[in-house]
Amino acid sequence: MLQALRRHWPWILAWCVLTLLGGLALARHEMNRLREDFETDARIAHRLLSQRVVQQDAVMATLSLLQPAEDGSHPEQRLASVYPQILGVQSRQRHANWPNAQLLAAETLSRALRRPALAGVDFARGRYQLVLASEPASYALDIDLRSAVPWSEWPMAADSSPVRVTLEHEGQTFVIQPGRLREGGWQFEFHKHLAAASQPFDMVAVRQVGMADLPWGWMLLWGLAVAGALAALLALQRQRAERRRAEELLRLGQVARLNTLGELAAGMAHELNQPLTAVLANTQAASRLLADDPPDLSTARHAMAQAAQQARRASDVVTRLRRAVERPDLSAQQQALSLQDAVDNALYLLEPELKRREVATLVTPSAMPPMVQAEPVALEQIIHNLLMNALQALEQVPAAERQLTIRLVTERQHGVLVITDSGAGIAADVLPRIFEPFFSTRDGGLGLGLSLCETLAASMGGSLSAAPHSPRGMAFSLSLPLAKNTA
Repeated sequence: MLQALRRHWPWILAWCVLTLLGGLALARHEMNRLREDFETDARIAHRLLSQRVVQQDAVMATLSLLQPAEDGSHPEQRLASVYPQILGVQSRQRHANWPNAQLLAAETLSRALRRPALAGVDFARGRYQLVLASEPASYALDIDLRSAVPWSEWPMAADSSPVRVTLEHEGQTFVIQPGRLREGGWQFEFHKHLAAASQPFDMVAVRQVGMADLPWGWMLLWGLAVAGALAALLALQRQRAERRRAEELLRLGQVARLNTLGELAAGMAHELNQPLTAVLANTQAASRLLADDPPDLSTARHAMAQAAQQARRASDVVTRLRRAVERPDLSAQQQALSLQDAVDNALYLLEPELKRREVATLVTPSAMPPMVQAEPVALEQIIHNLLMNALQALEQVPAAERQLTIRLVTERQHGVLVITDSGAGIAADVLPRIFEPFFSTRDGGLGLGLSLCETLAASMGGSLSAAPHSPRGMAFSLSLPLAKNTA
């Protein structure tokens, strides 16, 4: 699990960043939407309340135009049946007195301002009085705030809306809509005077937005969508990596087959050249012997000369074949290479094999990764062959005991790669022969892999050696000269 996290941490980080950014964008969009809805509802509420107080000003203006009825009736008292917010109407005829000093003071102010004036504002009871001075009678309206709210047109559900709406006047507060206020979160506010100078009330709307109001469902869907997109991208990347790995393994396989063919041809040339040389020597001896016989000496001499000529031709053909398949000099193709990079590349190519065989790999890099002088393809082939041999050896032991250790060190003027496995190992009596061509300890093996690796290492000025590893297994050491600029 920890290994998988380490391998995929860039993707996990990308998911976290994209999910966070997307979540913030969704949260911001939702906050803007909530704010717009809040401000729209608050403006509608303000307009409705302003219309109502303006309407009450109009009612007062209408009252001032009424003349007292000759029959002594009071038609203004019927206003309560038309306007539910008007609880009652009081009037003061000329030379009469108001029942309290507040109404008198309000009338005096109304006369000076030439408009209605407030009297007896009591938000605790939800009531106030509006007085208009006129002739021959002045009037006062008793108004109920709760009934003044046009609930039929109200934009919010008063009982369940989270928005708190109040009217405020000189330190008094009347709650129209309680809303839901809580600690923390973000707060929207709307504050504006009602559109009537006679009733200078402030309408205040407040909404508290908390974490519960954020679009968690959409944010979760966004996170899942990002995870799906990144998973698809990761799968595509893995597919491309597998294709590149397969192409690289195919290339190495082709190079290995060509080199193996070279080894095979060189070995065959070596093996065939000796009997051909013997044939040549024997035919020359026979020719000399036949030359001493009296019967038809010229014919025998001519036949033996032809045999010798054909033997020489066969020898020349084999020599040319050996020269044709002989590997070129790798010294001219060498360059400075990182031994660590070569190991990492080989492990990357063999990653499916390591997983399939359930092999635990431990890489111990050098403090200063050695730079060696080598030919790239030859170095890759040597490391690839050594790792494959180690994997084949580990198949002979239980999965729980399979351990592959790779160590990089710098010794004198050489960079050394040590590959150690916990396989069955190689018997002491056959260990000296493992680098011989056509010698193999594995059924069906050609016996050319290690021979080729040793030849490639030697051609680059290095060496390849093998030794038993305690308590079990083998350790192969590849030593190559350090690059000139690091030596």
